[in-house]
Amino acid sequence: MDIIRMEGITKGYPDHPVLNDLTLSIKKGECFTLLGPSGCGKTVLLRLIAGFESPETGKIFIDDIPVNDMEEGIDVPPENRGLGVVFQDYAVWPHMTVFENIAYPLKIANVPKDEIQQRVMEMVDIVGMKGLDKRYPSELSGGQQQRVALARALVGKPSLMLLDEPLSNLDANLREEMRFEIKELQRKLGVTVLYVTHDQEIGLAISDRVAIMDENGVIQQIGTPWEIFEQPANPFVFNFMGIANFIDVRRDGTNFFVGTGTQPMPWDEKPEGEAVDWVAAFRPSDVTISREDKGLHGIVRRANFLGAMMDYLIEIDGAFLRTSLETHHAIARDLILKAGDTINVQFLSLHWFEKETLKGVRNE
Repeated sequence: MDIIRMEGITKGYPDHPVLNDLTLSIKKGECFTLLGPSGCGKTVLLRLIAGFESPETGKIFIDDIPVNDMEEGIDVPPENRGLGVVFQDYAVWPHMTVFENIAYPLKIANVPKDEIQQRVMEMVDIVGMKGLDKRYPSELSGGQQQRVALARALVGKPSLMLLDEPLSNLDANLREEMRFEIKELQRKLGVTVLYVTHDQEIGLAISDRVAIMDENGVIQQIGTPWEIFEQPANPFVFNFMGIANFIDVRRDGTNFFVGTGTQPMPWDEKPEGEAVDWVAAFRPSDVTISREDKGLHGIVRRANFLGAMMDYLIEIDGAFLRTSLETHHAIARDLILKAGDTINVQFLSLHWFEKETLKGVRNE
């Protein structure tokens, strides 16, 4: 069953359009992530669902109840939508203790004091803040403040949680810790989560499904994290989901040659279609290199030692690709290379795209 359904949503501002005829549904109980570059309209979409802004056209349903229907004049205010919202900047009140911050929504709702005490302390325990309920935000770390914001959003037992880049102000270690805590909270409480971010790792780690939005606010693909990463619908999705290699491949009869050279592509599954110019797309992890005379012959153009990893830029007949391998494996296999060394390249996996579809993805 869908908890959110958006139909034909249009939203723009005087200087630029943001969303145009967008349709999207989110299932009850899932963790759904809107993933896309900054400025693509992810936060605008979340604010429309929350009721902080109204669409110009279209309908929004929460639990099959219309909260926006511009033709019918329906626009339910945020406080009546039964949602929990957590923002990027925490938005915890500095003059209130942890307990008071979490209790605030219940006080506004005129919940009895005894029930407030019980529900707040339960939530304090759930988010790992036991014993800190009397502290003020200035006495908490960034991660602890974010837990307070989560607890405050959850204490009202919302059917839906909206999270707008809630981890972007935390350091890398805290971000990793908190993303798993959010997923665990979602599972434990059974709440539906709509998470907005531009961070691919977070989107892949916590989501049941992911929607990829492009810079024009158009949803390019919806799927599980595995489907998005392993079966990208187009070059934009492939490029957005991590470090991407694109090398030009041209058709000559039944053969496919790399770059401007005469080396045939060593891959059994050639692209289907009549185009002459193709692009082979792959991740650095899809590349294997060796000194054996197998695969494509290339030249190392850049070699970087990154501690645990070696990172190489390799040229093959005018086409460039990046690959990396663990330093101890490089040492064991005699693959500590330097610029100018020759090397042989093979591939574990390839995605094929017609070159014409790469326009706008790699400045074609």
